[in-house]
Amino acid sequence: MPLHVPPAPAPALRSVLTALSSPTAVREARTPSLLGARGPASPELPLPVHVLDRVTAEGGTATRLAGWRFLIRTGDRAVAAADTVLTADGWTFSRFFEGPYIPSTELALRQAEAMTQPYQPRLLSVPGLYMLALWLHGDPTADGAGGRPAATDLLVPLAPAPPGIAAHRPHRVTELLPVLTHRVTPTRLLGSPA
Repeated sequence: MPLHVPPAPAPALRSVLTALSSPTAVREARTPSLLGARGPASPELPLPVHVLDRVTAEGGTATRLAGWRFLIRTGDRAVAAADTVLTADGWTFSRFFEGPYIPSTELALRQAEAMTQPYQPRLLSVPGLYMLALWLHGDPTADGAGGRPAATDLLVPLAPAPPGIAAHRPHRVTELLPVLTHRVTPTRLLGSPA
């Protein structure tokens, strides 16, 4: 398998397992899929979630680790996800959620598994565009918690993608970053105050 999923911090996994075993946490999450799940739910495929804070003038990026996301599987499919965040007390459960990014993440991961080059899967959030992408890092042995997108890495926008950006189409970072930079950078209108 060409995907090398990085190991999540053990406290992050424990916090998700604790939340899954708590009827209160699942009920308060208000995720119909978890509430109606038949059989055991298990956290799988921990993916580090990085946030794209800015793109530098030289085309570099500034990213930060925002947490770890686990797909929650019941039976043969993921029905929800669980996020964890780093607090002063360590990694802790943040929330359960569901929606279109869950099946989109699964589809993107299946597409990536069919590639011949090994990758380390991560998630990259672009808050300014309300965009989430599967980030396929070219160094499968790297620390999943660190780093920034390399020129040869791939970004696979997840659905729903912003208008004009095709979901589930792999893009080299050097191909997609200029588009993202242009979209995120506020434009100045002629005659508008600076």
